[in-house]
Amino acid sequence: MYRVVRPATHVVKATSPSLRGVSYNTLNKKFSNSNNPYNNLIRPLINEQIRGFRLEIRRLDKDCNFKYDNLTIKTSTNLKNSDIDPEKLGFGNHFTDHMLLVDYKEGQGWSKPIIEPYGNFSMDPASMVLHYGLEIFEGLKAYKGVDGKVRLFRPELNMARMNKSAARLALPTFDSHEFRQCIEELVRLDAGWIPSGRGFSLYIRPTMIATHACLGVRPPLEARLYCILSPVGGFYKTSEVRLLAESNYARAWPGGAGEAKCGGNYAPTILPQKQAAEKKYDQVLWLFGDEHEITEVGTMNFFGLIINEQGQKELITAPLDGTILEGVTRRSVLDLANLEDGMKVSERKWTMEELEKALAENRVVELFGSGTAATVSPVTEISYKGRTLKIPTQDPTESFSHKVMNTIFDIQYGEIENHPWAPVILDETEKDTATN
Repeated sequence: MYRVVRPATHVVKATSPSLRGVSYNTLNKKFSNSNNPYNNLIRPLINEQIRGFRLEIRRLDKDCNFKYDNLTIKTSTNLKNSDIDPEKLGFGNHFTDHMLLVDYKEGQGWSKPIIEPYGNFSMDPASMVLHYGLEIFEGLKAYKGVDGKVRLFRPELNMARMNKSAARLALPTFDSHEFRQCIEELVRLDAGWIPSGRGFSLYIRPTMIATHACLGVRPPLEARLYCILSPVGGFYKTSEVRLLAESNYARAWPGGAGEAKCGGNYAPTILPQKQAAEKKYDQVLWLFGDEHEITEVGTMNFFGLIINEQGQKELITAPLDGTILEGVTRRSVLDLANLEDGMKVSERKWTMEELEKALAENRVVELFGSGTAATVSPVTEISYKGRTLKIPTQDPTESFSHKVMNTIFDIQYGEIENHPWAPVILDETEKDTATN
C-alpha cells in the first residue's frame, strides 16, 4: 500500500506536473474520493518550514514490521568510557555503546528494528555493497543545549534526503517517520556521550548498504539500514579555510548522482583532497565544465556574498540541478538569508570568471562553505590557475556568515527556545521534576 505522513498546510511543489501548486485541502479531497484509484494516498509528506519541497510518496510493504512500536532494545553489559576530553574528540574517532539495525529482504519487507550493543557485523564476501558501491548515508547531530535539553536540527530533511538517495541507487526506501523515532531512541539511550559546549555534539550516521550476495549489476534484494553515533568536536582545526580550485577532477556531472549522499560521490574526491593538503590547502573548490562553474567546496555547499553589477547585495550558491547535494545547512542559510532586508538570494550558476571580476572590482563581501560537520566556514584564500586570490574577511560583528552561524548555533543549543527547526528529544529537567 501507500502511506504518507505529516500533514501539509500550504501549497507545495509536487514531483508530478499535475500536482504542482495544489493546496493540501485540494489534495486531500482529490485522494479521499472513494472512486479515485489512489485513495490510499492520504497525506503528502511535507515539512511546514520547507519552501518548494517535493511531494514524497513512499511504497511500503503491506506486512511492514519497521515501526517504532516494534523496536527491541538490548543494552550493552560492557559500557565504554564516555568521559572523553571534548578538546581531544576530533571528528568521527569515537563511537557510543549501541547501534540501530533494520534488515530488508525482497518479498518480506523490513524487519523489526533493534538497538543492540555496538560491534562488528558480518556479511557475505559477495555482498553487492563491496562490489558495486550500493551504499548511502546521512549525517546529522544531536546537541546538548544550555538548558540541558537534547535537540536535533531539522531531522525531517535528512530523512527525506536519505529516501531520495535510496531511490536513486535502487535501494529500498523506508518510512522516514518510523526510522527517525528509532534514531531518537538510540540517541536517548546513549545521551551520556553527548559532549557539552558550543561547537560540540553527537554526530548521527544513518547508513544503508546492499547485503544481497550477488555478482550482478542489478537492484539488490537484501539491504541493511543501520545507525551509529559518534561524539565530535570541530571538523576543521581552524574556522577559516584556504581552497585549491580544481578543474582536472569533477565531483559530479549532469545525469550522475551528485545530489545523492552516497559513498561513490566521496571516494573519488579523496585523492584531489590529499593533493590539496600536500600543498597546504584545507579543501578543494570543485569547478565544472569549460567555463569553470563553481559548484561545491570539499564536502560542503559553497556561498558567495557579493555586490552585483546592479549595486545590490547578492548571496549566490549553485542551483540544485542534480549535481549539487541538497544540504540541510544550505537550506537553512538560504532560509535565513531570505529574512535579510536588501539581500538578493540567488540559486544560480556562477563561474570563476565572474568571481575574479568581482574581486578585481572590490565587490566581493565574503565567501563561505556550509555543511552539517563544519556548519559555516569562511574562505580566506583560493588558489586558481597558479594565482592566489585573497578573499576579503569581515569583522565577526558585521559578517553575514558569522551571523548565520551564530543564529544556527543559538537554535541548536537552545539559546533560541522552542524553535521549530530544533525538536527536543530528551529533557532531563522533566525527569528531575518528576523525581522531586
